[in-house]
Amino acid sequence: MKMMAPPLPNDPKQLQAIILQLQEALAQQDTVIASLRHQLAVLKRARFGRSSEHLDKQIHQLELQLEELEMQTAALPKLTDGAVEEKATARRRVALPAQLPREEKRVDAPCQCPACQGELTHIGEDVSEMLDVVPASYRVIRIVRPKFSCQHCDTLVQGQAPERVIKKGLASAALLTQVIVDKYLDHQPLYRQAERMAREGIDIERSTLADWVGQSGTLLTPLAEAIGRHVKAGQHIYADDTTAPTLSPGKGRTQTGRYWTYVRDGRSWDDTTPPAVWLQYSEDRKSLHPTAHLTGYKGSLQADAYAGYNALYQNHITQHGCWAHVRRKFYDITQSSPSPLAEEALTIIQSLYVIEKQARGQPPDERQRLRSLQAKPILVQFNNWLQTTLRTLSKGSALSKAIQYALKQWDALVAYVDNGYAEIDNNSAERSLRPIALGRKNYLFAGSVGGGERAAVLYSILGTAKLNGINPNAYLTAVLKRIGNHPINRIDELLPWNIDLSAQPGDAI
Repeated sequence: MKMMAPPLPNDPKQLQAIILQLQEALAQQDTVIASLRHQLAVLKRARFGRSSEHLDKQIHQLELQLEELEMQTAALPKLTDGAVEEKATARRRVALPAQLPREEKRVDAPCQCPACQGELTHIGEDVSEMLDVVPASYRVIRIVRPKFSCQHCDTLVQGQAPERVIKKGLASAALLTQVIVDKYLDHQPLYRQAERMAREGIDIERSTLADWVGQSGTLLTPLAEAIGRHVKAGQHIYADDTTAPTLSPGKGRTQTGRYWTYVRDGRSWDDTTPPAVWLQYSEDRKSLHPTAHLTGYKGSLQADAYAGYNALYQNHITQHGCWAHVRRKFYDITQSSPSPLAEEALTIIQSLYVIEKQARGQPPDERQRLRSLQAKPILVQFNNWLQTTLRTLSKGSALSKAIQYALKQWDALVAYVDNGYAEIDNNSAERSLRPIALGRKNYLFAGSVGGGERAAVLYSILGTAKLNGINPNAYLTAVLKRIGNHPINRIDELLPWNIDLSAQPGDAI
């Protein structure tokens, strides 16, 4: 039910005063909203850089404040001033995707002129659009196979039953995809999905959903392995890792496993080779894991300063550091207290990133030339500045530690200058771990080591589809329909950039 607005006065001066008050209120609300959005963006960047329960609470509180203010702004009486109304509408309007289906609703005019009853002539039409949603609905596919008997020899004839993704399983490929995408991209735990189905009158146990995910992960493992081979065929790899709390069997507590990510992405130097992300799971953070993951790889590896990667750099792999990690250490200092020296370091580092904006999209040799010409002199001066400044600081200070970190990693940090295939930082790898960081808030831990390994498979496949701009739902559904009967030696045909989503789907349903 709509709330009735109080009657407006007839006096123009009073109306003008009301309009001015509303404009002032809107301006104040806009200022507060802009400030909250800025704070929210800063906190979210900090959260992805470093896990913090306190940060998560701050973000949640800011989101609630922002939501409340935006609702208050929407509830304010609408001004009748045309310019103000037009400006507000233009600010909020978004272009609706062209690929969405359109349903036309015609609003016909009267057949005759309402003023003089004269005949009307069509002179055009106004068209506007609004976004609608069709709530997800479930259906049952009845597979009917008529049986026939030969009148001459009594042979029974019947059409072959279509394959199911999971043998004797209840779920279609589309439903399996929904469960997987909801869990690993939209961070919805299986018990919540089971509750949602229950509201539709569908009684599916959480354990059944878990079984579907597990069997799908096993079925898709060869595809994830193909993604891994594609990643390791690249000239440059971005690597990172994050915690993966895992339930210890029979102990009722969790152990800290790890997800390792390896990203191949040459789009910054206009490479036409498809980008990909490959994740692996391990029970701990020992160096033997990345060593095993990258067996046979020859190229360059960009990662943080974790010592577990060091063994790799002794075997045909060139080490590249991450300037984002260095910048973050100086930035954290400025957030705790004023520090002109840390601010100066940030300004110098920012000048390196300005050069990278020019290098983006250029071929590797041009990127290398540009960096040698512009970035190398800055790096030489910065190294001198770091060493000179360090001698003036106490060893235990935060600024001293930040400088020591940069100097210790210096050779790896400047390696990007001479490698046009590399980036200045490792953000490509960090971005690939964001779904895990978000999911960890909702489902807390993997149920087992096997669960962690299957999750790595699914994160790899969904993440690679997203990197290539392919709808993960459509892609995964198509793969699940095909993979059961697909020759293992032709698994590359199912990679996101090879599969034809418009072609006739596979035998499974």
